[in-house]
Order: sequence, then structure tokens, then C-alpha cells
Amino acid sequence: MFDTILIANRGEIACRIAATARRMGIRTVAVYSEADARARHVQACDVAVPIGGPEPKASYLRADAILDAARRTGAQAIHPGYGFLSENAEFAQACAEAGLVFIGPPAKSIAAMGSKSAAKTLMAGADVPLVPGYYGDRQEADFLQEQARAIGYPVLIKASAGGGGKGMRIVESDAEFAAALASCQREAASSFGNPQVLIERYLLKPRHIEIQIFADTHGQCVYLFERDCSVQRRFQKVIEEAPAPGMTPERRAAMGQAAVAAAQAVGYTGAGTVEFIAEPDGRFYFMEMNTRLQVEHPVTEAITGQDLVEWQLRVAAGEPLPLSQDQLRIQGHAIEARVYAENPDKDFLPSIGRLDVLQWPAHVGFQVGPVRVDGGVREGDTITPYYDPMIAKLIVHGKDREQARRRMLHALAAVRSTGLHTNIAFLSRLMDNPAFVAADLDTGLIPREHDRLFPAAAETPDAVLALAAAAVLHQGGLSGSDPQPAPDPGHASGAQAPSHPAGPWQSADGWRVGDAYERTLPLQDAQGDHTARLRRLGGDWLLSTGDDGAFQAFQWQAEGRHPCRLRIRLGDTETRAETYLQGRRLDIFTEGRRHTLDWQDPIALATGQADDTGGGLTAPMPGKILSVAVATGDAVKQGQPLVVMEAMKMEHTIEAPHDGVIQEVFYAVGDQVTEGVTLIALETAPAES
Repeated sequence: MFDTILIANRGEIACRIAATARRMGIRTVAVYSEADARARHVQACDVAVPIGGPEPKASYLRADAILDAARRTGAQAIHPGYGFLSENAEFAQACAEAGLVFIGPPAKSIAAMGSKSAAKTLMAGADVPLVPGYYGDRQEADFLQEQARAIGYPVLIKASAGGGGKGMRIVESDAEFAAALASCQREAASSFGNPQVLIERYLLKPRHIEIQIFADTHGQCVYLFERDCSVQRRFQKVIEEAPAPGMTPERRAAMGQAAVAAAQAVGYTGAGTVEFIAEPDGRFYFMEMNTRLQVEHPVTEAITGQDLVEWQLRVAAGEPLPLSQDQLRIQGHAIEARVYAENPDKDFLPSIGRLDVLQWPAHVGFQVGPVRVDGGVREGDTITPYYDPMIAKLIVHGKDREQARRRMLHALAAVRSTGLHTNIAFLSRLMDNPAFVAADLDTGLIPREHDRLFPAAAETPDAVLALAAAAVLHQGGLSGSDPQPAPDPGHASGAQAPSHPAGPWQSADGWRVGDAYERTLPLQDAQGDHTARLRRLGGDWLLSTGDDGAFQAFQWQAEGRHPCRLRIRLGDTETRAETYLQGRRLDIFTEGRRHTLDWQDPIALATGQADDTGGGLTAPMPGKILSVAVATGDAVKQGQPLVVMEAMKMEHTIEAPHDGVIQEVFYAVGDQVTEGVTLIALETAPAES
């Protein structure tokens, strides 16, 4: 076994590998970019070595810097994790030539599966079923469009060297093909250094099923069952579960044997995943093979009780597989949710900035258990534009799918995150969606269930406004009154009676000479502007949140500051919450939901400036301008593409929000822009007379 390994990656996978290595008594070396100097994975390892600038091409994609770090720290092996250089055949070969063990498959196996086109040709020779399509080398736009017509629309354009949903587009008609092809090729070149694409028939209501395989250097190869990864957005997985709902033993065996055959066809060793697309009638087709460990491996670990990173290390050290095929068993059901810094309500746009609060439910770290969190960032860390915006993976395990689903709902409700948009509320809605509950799964579930998953904004409950008012009062040093009704004589109450000062001058409960305290709190959230009017009469608090001006009895009790634990009674209803007040932003966690409001100082509100964007179109995030389709003076129609930006290795098209005339274009192709800057000034077109 190795004494020291270098982890050529970052984030949660680097932390994951370090945890298993530590348990096995193996010393670990982290590498890090300038942006990751204080990252969690740096502290998780025994030694850390800087390797370059924040952009991946200046650090995590620098094979020379990584190999030099391994040499200087005495590492015998390099674990590539996933992403970056994990599926780079040249890097695997360079490790071998440097006398280092690459903890993964041989370079020739990576090369064989590295091109989706070449891999599908190889699989056809091994009698593995393929989706009808074009997988050749010719890349002329006209020729590819002819192939699409021959296959029949809809078709899927896919980066040949890609993965993770990058460089993929569904094309419904001939008219859409040219623009979609150009976009895919740009994204593929940016993400993978190779613009080549393939085209295949787009299957209707398909499921995405993948098989975890493992092979050693002694000729053994097994499959550790399947994962269902059908629930996706922008071709990227959101939810993974194992085993796949509705999978029969016969179909499982057929897919497992096909996956093993695919691995053996390329002389594979180590961990790998063979991905299939499956039709409702049970037919399945080879999609690709990921020659590495995958993001979703924890659900396989949960149902098998095995540590796949330990398997990787043992196989790379020359040991045989720990178990044979007939020794592997499925235990219960597991679900993994990917928690992202993104705004689902804005087409899952990544969110950049500081995670002011990040707290997880009670969990068991990297070991198998009811709840597990694999995370690479901590409270106070910054999500940068350089890397994928995934915060962590939340994994649950249960005796069956329904228990696992309910555990996921409880775990999501216990997460506390502020400072950035996240997809946590969306994940909760997904877990409760009728189609997901019924396991009616396919890759189109999210767009098909759009109205349920993205319901119209509901009115902000009075209880939430009351909680906001109590949090602001508490922050200002005022104290409330016990919200519980007076207990019956002889009845023990868990709540302690508030202590009252000896006189009014020491009171912190809003007492005033003349016995009148009033305050108005302007509040704002995604649903609009609200007003909470507070009144203190005698020993009672009153609150009005509606337009009718009616006041209700309002009692509240607060404990702590960050978080502040609140208990309120508004009228006859009691509500409990945790609140985080930072500046003017207030995050309220109650009944499994997060509500974010801004409260305004009336003086600041009165002197605040009105929006002066003047019809400008702003950058939704930091990024790079890839193309500009208009010039000053151009007339544009609503929905017309104006600018294409790249951020997080994904393209984002900014369209005209209405008909108009371009007044000015402020940035050119290649410019880097920050979030919120005005890209284009668009004047509304005059109404026709």
C-alpha cells in the first residue's frame, strides 16, 4: 500500500479521498490554486502545495505543476478525483513515465473511451446496443446537418470529448441546427479543448441509468449495481438514487453484464461508470463510459456498504477486488441531492459570492449512514466563478425508497444557508413532486413538471412578517413577552417567565413615557413590499401586517443572536423559527422553508435613489463575453439573442426583453465583466401610429 498520495483535485472529492486515505493510514498531499488557498480540502490533507492561478488552466489542468508537486512531496501515487485531469490519457501516461501510480485506468483505456464517437464505434464491435446516430470524424456544419436530417428530428448534439452536460443541445428542427451546433462547438472547445461533436436520435421519455463497474489487475471485473440519474437540469444530474426504481433482476443482470463487457473491451482497471439511456419498454443503449469515480458514487456506497475510494486505492496498489460478484448485495435505498449555489427561478443561474451561513443536519461524515454530507466548502467560504458551483452532496439511506425520500425532505429542511441563492427549496419541491414520489422518472421530468416545481409566488404569510418584526426588535435590544398563554395553576411550563427589571428606566420592552411606543418596519421580499406596524400599549405588543390597519395581539420571545431562535404568537397561532440578520438582510427558517427579506430604515428608504438602469441589460453573473450579435442602432425583437456570455464553463444567452433599438453596446468579445454591469442600452421601440 502507498505511504503518500497526491490528490490532483479540489472541493468535496478531494476531502472525500483524504478522509478514506487518513482512515487507511495514508499520508495525503493537496494541490491548490490561488483562489483555493483557504479551501477546505487544503486543510483536510497533511501537506498542501500551491500550483498556480485561479483559472483551471493555470492550476488544476497543469500536469507539469502537479507532477512536480508529487515529486517534491515524495508521493508514490496520484488520485485525479473527477473533472480536470481525471480522464486525460496524456496525464495518466505522464504519471506512469514519472514512476507514479495513476489511481485510475491505464492511459490506453482512457483514450479508448475518451472520445464518445470512438467509444461508440468500439462498443458496436462488442455488440453493445447503441442509439442511432452519427459518430464519425467529419465535422463540417453542412454535413452534420445532413446527418441530423437522416436521423430525424429531434436530435441531440453532444460534445464528443465531453461530459457533465456541457456542449449538449436538443435540436427540434432544421432551422435551429446551425446555431445550436455553433454553440455546442464553442462550449466543447472551452470546456474540453476539443470542438468535435456527435449527433444521435433524441429519445422521448428516456431514463438515464448507469452501472458502477470495478476491475482489478488480476482479470476480475464486477458491477456494483445501478444508479438512476434521470432527474436532470441542463443535462446535468440533480438527483441520483440507487437502486433504480422498477429495475427487474433480469434487466439489472443484462445491463451489468453489458457494462462489464464494455470495460473488458478496453482492458479496464479501477473504478468506472458505464452510462446507458433506457426507453420505457426496457430497451437500453450505450451512451458513454466515464473512466473515473463519479459525483454520485455515495449512493452506490450506501446500498453496498463499500468504500469505493478504498477499493480504488487497493486496486491501484495491485490488490485483488475485495469482493466477487456473487458476494455483492443491495441493502435498502439511497438518494443523493446535489446542493448548488444557483437560482432555480432564473434558469438555475449560478450564484457567486460568500456563504455567510452554512450549517448541515447531523450526519456521519464520509461513512455510510442515514444522512451523509460530502462537502468541499464551509461557512464563510466564497463560491467563485472559476469552478463548478456545487456546495455539497446530501445523501440519505433508508430501508426502502419512501423512507429515503422522507429522510431527504427532513435533511433538506435542516440545512441553513444564507448569503447566496441555493437550490435547496427546489430540491424539497422535487422530493415532494407527485411524479418523483411515484418514481415516474425520465430526463424530462423537471421541464414536464415545471408548473408544480416552479409554482407562482405565494403571498408572504403574516407569521413571517411577524417573525421579521420580532427579529428586528430583538436585534435592536428590545425584549418580548412569553408567547405562551398563561399556564393553569399547578401546570408546569417549559418556558421560563421573562425577568422584569425593578423600574421602567431599565426596561427593554419598549416602555415609553406616556405609555406609547410605535414603529413602522418597511420590509421587502421576492413577493413585493410589506409593512409591519408595531404598537406597545401597557404591557401588550400589537402588530398590523395587512392593508386594513387592524392590529393583532403579538407576543414574542427570542434567544441568541446568530442564529436568533424565535417563538411568536400572532393572534391564536404560535410559530417557531431561526433567523439570521446581517445588515438589512434577514433570513428566516420556519416550517422547513427559508424566507429572505430586506428591512429598510425609513430614513434610508426616503433618500434612496430610484432605479436608473434606463432600460439597460445587465450581466447576471461574472463572466466572459463570447459573442455580440447586435450593434448601435439595430432594431431588435423581443426574445432575440443579443449577447452570449460564458460563466462556470457554460454559455448563457442574453435576449432582448422587449422590442427596441440598441442605443449602445458597452462590451466587446473577450471582455471579462462583473455581475450587474450594464452590457447593452436598449431603448423601447416607439408604438406604431
